[in-house]
Amino acid sequence: MSAHEDFLIARNPEEGTTLPYLLRLPLGPDGVVLKAKETWPRTGKVYCHRAVGWPLEPEVVERVPVRSCVRRGAAIDLVLDRGRENRSQFVLTRIRGGREAIFWQTARTAKQARPAVSVPTARGSGVRGLEIVVDSHERYAWKFEHQQAGTVRAPLPAGDYGVLLGERLVAAVERKSLADLVSTLTTGRMRYVLADLATLPAAAVVVEDRYSAVFKVEHVRPAVVADALGECHARFPTVPVVFCETRALAQEWTYRFLAAALVQAGESTHAETEAAPLPSASPPSTAHVRAWAREQGYAVPDRGRLSREVLDAFARRSG
Repeated sequence: MSAHEDFLIARNPEEGTTLPYLLRLPLGPDGVVLKAKETWPRTGKVYCHRAVGWPLEPEVVERVPVRSCVRRGAAIDLVLDRGRENRSQFVLTRIRGGREAIFWQTARTAKQARPAVSVPTARGSGVRGLEIVVDSHERYAWKFEHQQAGTVRAPLPAGDYGVLLGERLVAAVERKSLADLVSTLTTGRMRYVLADLATLPAAAVVVEDRYSAVFKVEHVRPAVVADALGECHARFPTVPVVFCETRALAQEWTYRFLAAALVQAGESTHAETEAAPLPSASPPSTAHVRAWAREQGYAVPDRGRLSREVLDAFARRSG
C-alpha cells in the first residue's frame, strides 16, 4: 500500500506551536494535511487547523492503513484498518466570530460536543421557524401543529413535503399509508417515485404504519410486498422507506428529518462555496524551497541537497 493510502501522523516542526502534530489524510491526489493537538480524539474532540504543507523530511510517529476516507459535505469520514480507534470524523465548521475551525471527533466524543449543530431542543436540529413546503396535490396534508414549523403550499418536483435552501429543494419526504404503499409497490410506480426522490440531496418515504402490517395485507401475497420493498432499498439505497407506526409519529419523523436535512445542506453549501479548499499534503518542490531560501538571504547551491538549516527554516516559515 502506498503512502498516500495510509493515515500519517508526524511531529509538527513549527517551534512554539500549540498543535504539535501533523495529520495527512489520503484525500485527493496528494492527500490533505492538518495540524492537530492530539494523535486521536480519545477523551474529547481534538481541535485541528489547516497546515502549510507536509514536511520534506517528516518525523513520522504513526502510520496506519486506511479502509475509507470520504468527504461528505462539511465532514470527512475516516475509517482505519485496525481493531481499535478506527472510526473518526473531521467536521469543518465556523466558531464565534466567523473563524473557521476543524474538529476531529469519534462517535463517543461527539456526544460531548457537536460543533456545527445546535444542542437538541424542542426544535428540530435547532432550526427556528422551519418552513415546510407541502406539495400542491397533497390531500389531507399534515399541518405540523405540534412541531415548531410552518407550512406553505407549492408544487414539488418530488415528494409530498420538502424544505428549500434559497430556491433549491434540498430534501423531500413522500408520505404513504399502508394501502397506498402496497398499491404503489405492486403496480411498479414506486420505482419512478424513488427515482425522482433520489435526485435530491436527502429524501425518504415515510409510512403511517408498522412493518409487521405488511404481512397482514389482504388480496396481495405479503411476500410480494416484502420482496418489492427489498428491491427498492437495494436499487435506491439513498432513499430509505421508514415505517413510523402512526400518522402522528410519521409527521414527527418527517419534521425532524427535514430540519436535519436543511442543516446538513447548509453545512455542505458552506464547505463548497465559502470554505477554501483543504491544503494539499504534497511537499513543496526543491526548486520552490531553493527560491524561497534565496529570497531570505540564504546561500544555497544551484544543485544538490539543501542544508538542514534551510529545510528547518522553511518548515517554520508559517510561524
